[in-house]
Amino acid sequence: MSFIDEINPVNALIVGASQGIGLGFVKKLLQDCRIAKIYATSRQPKSDSELIALADECPERLIYLEIDITDELQIIEAVQKIHTQVDKLHLVVNCVGLLHEDTLQPEKSLRQINSENLLRYFQINSIGAVLLAKHLLPLFRHGERSVFATISAKLGSIGDNQLGGWYGYRASKAALNMLMRTAAIEYKRSCPKALIVTLHPGTTDTRLSRPFQRNVPAEKLFSVERTVTQLLAVIEQLQEGDSGQFFSWDGSRLPW
Repeated sequence: MSFIDEINPVNALIVGASQGIGLGFVKKLLQDCRIAKIYATSRQPKSDSELIALADECPERLIYLEIDITDELQIIEAVQKIHTQVDKLHLVVNCVGLLHEDTLQPEKSLRQINSENLLRYFQINSIGAVLLAKHLLPLFRHGERSVFATISAKLGSIGDNQLGGWYGYRASKAALNMLMRTAAIEYKRSCPKALIVTLHPGTTDTRLSRPFQRNVPAEKLFSVERTVTQLLAVIEQLQEGDSGQFFSWDGSRLPW
């Protein structure tokens, strides 16, 4: 039985919900009558027409929040807004991630390493997630099962790294895994019913992966809908001892 079946009502938060996997989670959860409230965040409201349209259609269930997770004050303000409406969260999925933007591209060699780009990778892929863990903790301090999942990447596995390259992305995802594993240990002491995990979604057909899909076999390139369905299945099957672990889209554990 899914942990969501055990709880009524269920409150969810999807961070980075304007497109791709995050928007896919919002759409999927809206179809689930077990979910009472869905808080969905984005940092650019002017470009989030689809998400805002969904919020306008379902104002009682879907609440839009503006957050840039590199800005701790914005995280604090958003969490305070959530707290005025509900006193607990049961499912949080952080879908924010950076692989490329403008002139920032994955490095193929040491020659291409740039300290500003490295800082940008860590700011978005690593630090933002642990700031969320810091400020969301009070909303997990309750007696019902809950999950805080963050989208990581298999490329963040140090043990699995056979090809090299992509220094900033790999290192920032490895740091994300360590930060969330460490947060999971602290959460176990203060809110023992909350599980923290990092998830590898597989290569998904989104704007993030589009420039790098050329060599991906068709059967290994997932639609957003398939990825969300697979990740929700992993989330719903989590057991108490799984907190602090790193899972692939098929439920298998990935090496650190």
